[in-house]
Amino acid sequence: MYRNETILAVDDKKENLDVLLDILEDFDVIPVTCGQKALEIIEQETISLVLLDIVMPNINGYEVCKILKSQPATKNIPIIFTTAKTDEESISKAYQSGANDYVSKPLKRSEVIARVQTQLKLKKTIDELEYLASRDTMTGVYNRRKFFELSAPMFDQYEENLFVSMLDIDHFKMVNDSFGHDAGDLVIKRVAKTISDMLPENSIFARIGGEEFVAVCIDDSTDRITQLFENIRTVIASSSVDYNGHDISFTISNGVAQKNLSIQSIDELIKQADLALYDAKNSGRNKIVFR
Repeated sequence: MYRNETILAVDDKKENLDVLLDILEDFDVIPVTCGQKALEIIEQETISLVLLDIVMPNINGYEVCKILKSQPATKNIPIIFTTAKTDEESISKAYQSGANDYVSKPLKRSEVIARVQTQLKLKKTIDELEYLASRDTMTGVYNRRKFFELSAPMFDQYEENLFVSMLDIDHFKMVNDSFGHDAGDLVIKRVAKTISDMLPENSIFARIGGEEFVAVCIDDSTDRITQLFENIRTVIASSSVDYNGHDISFTISNGVAQKNLSIQSIDELIKQADLALYDAKNSGRNKIVFR
């Protein structure tokens, strides 16, 4: 039932880990005996929840918890302290360090399972809400808000090997006027899926308007980026969707801009890509303009 949930159990005493392994027999549990090893495992594995002892040598549970809660990649992993320290000060310190819950030692089977299940259910709900808040409801790709949240740090991280592409479906109004909005929705979905499938994994791709999309890509070769978007344009131009017996074909125009020293923000880079898109639209459509 829970084999897809991986729990990291951290305790410097092997007998305590053995108890947890027995209690959580329905889960995939990784036992480790020190905080440093726990931090290393979390970098390598997808962890659903951490059961964390407080009193450990070298780095205690409080510090491990603070580190995990301070990092974007691990801040949403629920942490349950397993502790014999049940005085008010210790429990308060646990919550202040970022813990989601605690269970007292000696560990009771029903209590551990109940608290673990509760935190996993909460995490699943939060993950689902985050997904809905970050995705375009029609296509499933990122929405405008999530795009800027992800692309701004990427802009700061990379120099001249950062590219922004603005993509727009040509004559999209004609599709809606001729075949209706349901047909237009099918075209938008097909274009979004085609682009998303062809972009490198480290790209950020979003729908930011009706028929308008944006992508951020990283590459040290301008020629490779140009070829990538030319391939995308070609595939889309040769595809079509069937709607009530009508074979609807479509094309896209694309403006690409590369980061340089004069561009100071992701917004400025997007504006440059948007100007390139404008040039592509005004010079015949179904083409790429590089700026």
